[in-house]
Amino acid sequence: MIETLVQYKTVEPAAVKVWYKAARIEDFPANGGACISYKGLQVAVFNFSRRQEWYATQNLCPHKMQMILSRGMIGSQSGEAKVACPYHKKTFSLKTGKNLNGSECGLATYPVKIEDGFVFVGFEY
Repeated sequence: MIETLVQYKTVEPAAVKVWYKAARIEDFPANGGACISYKGLQVAVFNFSRRQEWYATQNLCPHKMQMILSRGMIGSQSGEAKVACPYHKKTFSLKTGKNLNGSECGLATYPVKIEDGFVFVGFEY
């Protein structure tokens, strides 16, 4: 389990080497998230259809160490897209991964692109 946790690292768009074809657009709930797996990583992909935006973060909640963020509630705070953990309600920026409730642990984020009806998530390897 520790090895998997260490692999979560924010990927900047310029660092993307692999665009992983995650699923069709319609496989993701409107204004919600779903979990995908890429090389042992669980990644939460969010279809924020109210904003016409897509995001991807680690699925692991850094507070309770549970794979649950894809089931979190999405919304906005001061114009910033966010996800709230379904268990403890801590909120994180979907864009930067920053913890919006304090300075402790944030989330790894991944670039997302939509092409030909499919959702792609960017990774460094």
